[in-house]
Amino acid sequence: MSVQGTYACIQLADFDAGLAFYEKFMGRAPDDQPFPGMAQWRNMNGAGLQLWDDASHAGHGRTTIVVPVMANERSRLEAAGLALGPDNKGDWGIVAQLTDPEGNEITVAEPPKNFPGN
Repeated sequence: MSVQGTYACIQLADFDAGLAFYEKFMGRAPDDQPFPGMAQWRNMNGAGLQLWDDASHAGHGRTTIVVPVMANERSRLEAAGLALGPDNKGDWGIVAQLTDPEGNEITVAEPPKNFPGN
């Protein structure tokens, strides 16, 4: 298989409220909404994030977003009114978590300095 990218998918019961949260989280509006009940941020270094209007699966998602510098994202998220949990540090880097309004878990991760691509 030749993979060009991958998308994390989050299901929401209240699509409009979830979209507003993720616009704050991502720091911008989605790249597109191809049809009602779906929004996506595309072409983020081979990754993407999709939101789906799907009440039957809402609140059970989990995704990890890798960022270059945790402190910068923490400051940006706090300025947007979103609070990350405490940093957990180790040889694997730094991770911190938050939960969206529907209970989906989001981990923000800064890889270690020796991680490929850093």
